[in-house]
This record gives sequence, structure tokens and C-alpha cells, in this order.
Amino acid sequence: MALIPGRGGGDIRVTKAIWAIVFVFLMVVISAPTVIVVGFGLLPTAVAYIIDRSEQKYATFCVGGLNTCGVFPYLLKIWTDTHSVDAAFDIITDVFSLSVMFAAAGFGWMLFLSIPPVISAFLNVLAERRVQVLREVQRKIIEEWGNSVTETKTPEEEAEEAGEEAEAPDEGTGEAAA
Repeated sequence: MALIPGRGGGDIRVTKAIWAIVFVFLMVVISAPTVIVVGFGLLPTAVAYIIDRSEQKYATFCVGGLNTCGVFPYLLKIWTDTHSVDAAFDIITDVFSLSVMFAAAGFGWMLFLSIPPVISAFLNVLAERRVQVLREVQRKIIEEWGNSVTETKTPEEEAEEAGEEAEAPDEGTGEAAA
């Protein structure tokens, strides 16, 4: 990413990083248990973000969306029961809750890896069907208009034919057309 000067000669990336640090610090102070569960539970999403080099970050969206679905029930548990650091550590040390969070992320990876080939195959079938329809239309046009519609001429061939027609003598005078 190119450096873009902000106000006062500062760098926008540095400014964004400072605001992100301030936000995380405020969240830790205000809601430490939520930050602990979210921070630990969404690790697969962070890994997907780092690994995904595409500009659109499709892997991050697939993994992140389903990983968030896996973490959310435990956030609700913290928010509705006791909102304490002990409750957060109980959740992240429970094997079942971790397996739910990380299995949801694994399902996101499975979707990311399996859906594109299915869509590609579907689009290929649609394209092949479209080719069949166009060939049928082409066959009907040839039946109606004859084979002359299938002949293609280059611009040079058309110019030669036009030149030959211009050089042909007129029928009445016997002179070449000018």
C-alpha cells in the first residue's frame, strides 16, 4: 500500500493503527471477558486473513462468518450470565466450546474450498447448453438462407471483388466503368 500523507505530514496507516490500538485498549478496559473470548475464538479468522492473498479476501469472509457463528453462542453466555474474566477463561479452556468455535471455522474453510468448483461446473454446463442452442439457430439460418451466409471474406477479398466489378466493361458501351 502506498503511503498517503495525512494532516500534519502523518501517515494514514499509522493513524489507523493508532486508532485500532486505542479501540482495543478501550474494549479491554470496558469488556475484557468479551475481548478474551472473541480474541481467542476468532484466531482461525485471523489466520485466514493472513493466508488469503487475494484482493477480495473470500477465504476470510467464509471462515470469518462461520467462525463468528461458532463464537457467538459463547458470547451470549458471557453476556447473559456472569460477565467476568473467570467465565471467559472457563469458556476458552473448555474443549467442547473450542471445538465448536474451531469446527465452525473448519466448515467455513470447507465451503471456501468446495463451492467454487461446483459453481465452475455449473457455469460450464450453462455455457455448453448455450453453444448447443446457438448451433441449432445457426443450422436453421443456413437452411433458410443457404450456405452463402457461412462464407466469410476478409476485407482484402472484398476489396478485390469490388475492384474486379469496377473494371468490368459496361454491357451497352463496351467501356470499363470509371
